[in-house]
Amino acid sequence: METQDGDQQEQQPLLTLAHKLFLLTHPDVEDIEKVRLREEALTFIKADDMASLYESLAAKSVLPLDAEVLESMRRRIDEEIKKLDEKIADAEENLGESEVREAHLAKSLFFIKIGDKDKALEQLKVTESKTVAVGQKMDLVFYSLQHGFFYMDFDLISKCIDKAKNLFEEGGDWERKNRLKVNFKKAADLFLDSISTFTTYELFPYDTFIFYTVLASVISLDRVSLKQKVVDAPEILAVIGKIPHLAEFLNSLHGCQYKSFFSAFSGLTKQIKLDRYLQPHFRYYMREVRTVVYSQFLESYKSVTMEAMARAFGVSVDFIDLELSRFIAAGKLHCKIDKNALYQATIKQGDFLLNRIQKLSRVIDM
Repeated sequence: METQDGDQQEQQPLLTLAHKLFLLTHPDVEDIEKVRLREEALTFIKADDMASLYESLAAKSVLPLDAEVLESMRRRIDEEIKKLDEKIADAEENLGESEVREAHLAKSLFFIKIGDKDKALEQLKVTESKTVAVGQKMDLVFYSLQHGFFYMDFDLISKCIDKAKNLFEEGGDWERKNRLKVNFKKAADLFLDSISTFTTYELFPYDTFIFYTVLASVISLDRVSLKQKVVDAPEILAVIGKIPHLAEFLNSLHGCQYKSFFSAFSGLTKQIKLDRYLQPHFRYYMREVRTVVYSQFLESYKSVTMEAMARAFGVSVDFIDLELSRFIAAGKLHCKIDKNALYQATIKQGDFLLNRIQKLSRVIDM
């Protein structure tokens, strides 16, 4: 997975293990490969004292059972739980509510680490009862989701997603909200990989598939890649004209025709809003598209006036001023507004107007 800045992020360790276990039980994986996977999985499980998972996998003959290893795991788990319970008791007796919550959270994270699903979910509920901040509650939901995906518990996943959506309505920062948003970068890659072999018509028509591909690519690919993979792609060229505003939307962005781009973008917003898959991400997508187009425009200049940018986009100076201020404050654009220059320009215009009035007054007096 990548961040928006392109930095690599590691997959959750629990989900990395889940993938190894999946391959370990897959009939198409060669035996020699399974030897390596078995060693890696066992090393991981031993390192984190995942006793209940180890016992379960041994019972299914996925991993060999070593009774001494299992017993040592259980012994270390009991010792750690005792320490965590002592910290909780101390916090409840001598410290504040925040410290009590942190002590309960530490116990939750321990159960997550050792892969004990039932105890982890139970302890997360206890931790939630000690939690007030919406952002922290959302973090707890994500911890539950980890177990949902690890065990492929779709009922738990569904409940967690519904709960997260409700918490979103109460508030929360962009970073936490983005953790549950659709990954447009990954979606664009998958769409482009499938563009010449698309056959899942039972999901949506090919025109709709192209619509999704273009929308996802615009906010995910750099300008060169967009040209190569989307603008000039024969499969897209054959269909894009059938979809209102989409060709102008794509070509005007690549051609730096920003006024035309905004016009086409405005025409597309209704289609995005009325799409059952895109509608939940409408505000996010609107913001990301504007980030892309503003960044592309600003990359061509060391400095540029608000008036010039407003003319290029066919909007008012006040609109651009407000837009840039919001995006800069949110860290979406890496530039700054020279308010002093704007102030000096205003003073200069005021002086010019005053001189004109004075000249007019003298003419009238004559």
